[in-house]
Amino acid sequence: MRTQAPAPPRIDLRSDTFTQPTPAMREAMATAPLGDDVFGEDPTVCELEALAAETLGKEAAVLVTSGTQGNLCSLLAHCGRGDEVIMGHLGHTFLYEQGGSAALGGIHPRTVPNQDDGTLRLEDLAAAIRADDPHFPVSRLIVLENTHNRRYGSYLTPAYTDTVAAFAHEHNLKLHIDGARIFNAAVAQGVDVKELVRNADSVTFCLSKGLSAPVGSVVCGSADFIRRARRARKVLGGGMRQAGIIAAAGIVALQQMVDRLADDHANARRLATGVAAIPGFAVDLSRVQTNIVYIDVVHSDFSAADVAARLRQHEVGVFDTGPRRLRAVTHYGIEAADIEEAIQVFATVMA
Repeated sequence: MRTQAPAPPRIDLRSDTFTQPTPAMREAMATAPLGDDVFGEDPTVCELEALAAETLGKEAAVLVTSGTQGNLCSLLAHCGRGDEVIMGHLGHTFLYEQGGSAALGGIHPRTVPNQDDGTLRLEDLAAAIRADDPHFPVSRLIVLENTHNRRYGSYLTPAYTDTVAAFAHEHNLKLHIDGARIFNAAVAQGVDVKELVRNADSVTFCLSKGLSAPVGSVVCGSADFIRRARRARKVLGGGMRQAGIIAAAGIVALQQMVDRLADDHANARRLATGVAAIPGFAVDLSRVQTNIVYIDVVHSDFSAADVAARLRQHEVGVFDTGPRRLRAVTHYGIEAADIEEAIQVFATVMA
């Protein structure tokens, strides 16, 4: 049993989930007007959902507890038991959500290879669609991830997403976007976030990553889809009561925290450049597009776990995502001076 929370690293690059709410968020949470959201009577939740839908260019939205719950609500709303969803083999929905679509929804996942840039090839998608045959599950949905966590934080372009949406609709399928970091993708490309989801049938985005809210995600789509997603949220135990306390921080996140994501991207680029120059590490700088940096440990005497442990001793946190690979993620609360210090610590532990 855990009796005391461990102290986090002072420079915590393990994930952008380690953000702390801003002072404006804390003030908004303390003063938010509240009601019962399950009854649709929390005015702050309603305000957040309307703002999210408008921001993403969709008809409606629903607040959920997490990105995992948002993706599962979306899959349950799009698919019935025995249906099939096509997704990338390195997608978050496939790897890191405990197989919830199958375990709780009876939805069969079919994976196709994620390319190095996070995309799914149309040829692979076409080959994965089931024929109309009683031996097979029915293909209902395609899932994309933007930005793509396991593919270096790469972003998907509006043109690519439009192409997949057109392909899906041509084959009578829906398109869902796991947009946990969709605002990073928009800022990195200098486009309105609406352009990245305009032809998708649904999208989930996280308030609690780069946008710095303490908890929550939002699912956006058509009014009819959100009605079904809201029902799915209820059966998953996600119906909250005075949830305006959460929603208030989300409103601040959307109004104040999007443009500053460019700072995170600049810090990630500086970290990548600095660590790449240290013997014993390798970084593919061409793949650093947003706030995620993957670092390969090429020194034969150290594993990634060794390096992560040594960095932690110097109060720098990273994740070892493989035997020889580290992941660092920049976010609100990590300043340029922290990046310079972290680079020096990387050099120290490899000396």
